[in-house]
Amino acid sequence: MAFIRLAIFGLIALTILFWLVRLYARSVRREALEEDWNEAAAEGRAETTRDTFVEAGMRDYEKSLLRKLIWLVYVLPIIVVGLIIYLMNYR
Repeated sequence: MAFIRLAIFGLIALTILFWLVRLYARSVRREALEEDWNEAAAEGRAETTRDTFVEAGMRDYEKSLLRKLIWLVYVLPIIVVGLIIYLMNYR
């Protein structure tokens, strides 16, 4: 029963952590894209509007490896807890 309680509360905590990391990573990427556009506009190299540039960059971000690596927030703690349980009980 304690393991089920640990699993439920652990997954809830990991879900909250996942969404916080995901939102933070998206906001950092968006700010970087906005800064890139501002620099390009200041130099006269801006080919599109700011919103178009940022949305295109965010679409590229959604396909990037960094976004997929955020799933490690779930994978690594589950592996570590599973390994600890295995080592404590079967070694």
